[in-house]
Amino acid sequence: MKKHYLTFTPYCIWIFLFILTPTFVVLIFAFLNENSNFTLENFLNIKNYFGVILKSLGYTTAATSLCFFLAYPISYFASKIKSNMFKKIFIIAISLPMWTNLLLRTYSWMTILENNGILNNILKSLNLSPLKIMNTPIAVIIVMAYDFLPFMIIPIYNSICKIDENLIQAGEDLGANNFKIFKLIILPLSMPGILSGFSIVFVSCACCFFIPRLLGGGFNVLIGELIESQFMGSVYNPWFGSAISIFFMLLIILIIKITQKFNKTETENLTI
Repeated sequence: MKKHYLTFTPYCIWIFLFILTPTFVVLIFAFLNENSNFTLENFLNIKNYFGVILKSLGYTTAATSLCFFLAYPISYFASKIKSNMFKKIFIIAISLPMWTNLLLRTYSWMTILENNGILNNILKSLNLSPLKIMNTPIAVIIVMAYDFLPFMIIPIYNSICKIDENLIQAGEDLGANNFKIFKLIILPLSMPGILSGFSIVFVSCACCFFIPRLLGGGFNVLIGELIESQFMGSVYNPWFGSAISIFFMLLIILIIKITQKFNKTETENLTI
């Protein structure tokens, strides 16, 4: 028991200092005004930014969905690799982009997508019309999906790898074709990985502020950029910034809980 206590103590200290304490400070600021008096005005002002919140949820949902549709086929076919060496190479290849600074990867995409960038130069060389992608919602969604794609692939890959092959063989013995095996066995049993990937990518996209700023051209202000401007911009209103941070955090928790409830219901139905 003493060894377990010593093992978890550093993690508890880390969580208290760098997660709970900052969150508590933000929570206090949310209920104060610039004169340090208690107020609910900060939360009441959130209604003026519902458009930004809805747009942020739309962008985040689109980027997370794109991540899923790209990640699942990759994870599925990678899980079928028999060689352990090639599986390790796959994990390294997926993790490799994360070794590079996130901001640098975003600037690289700016070079690719800008009007005179790599993509349009290739299209011009093929006598095709250039595309107007930079400073559009499409650019923001593409780069969000790219930057956080590994966080979707790895949980799904691990979840599929844990599926017992005997279940698949049993389905084949009962006459199920590949589509039914995927629908009734593989997809439901990989839901924990899907849910984990959705949660990580959704939260990461929702909190990101520099991707919309760099690739949205200033026309697509999302919630992350709005919060950042309250603390770092010329507006400087950390009290309102704290309130909208708490509100959006609770909104994300609610969405994740609803998703978990849906996954639990699907799992119970599968068991029945």
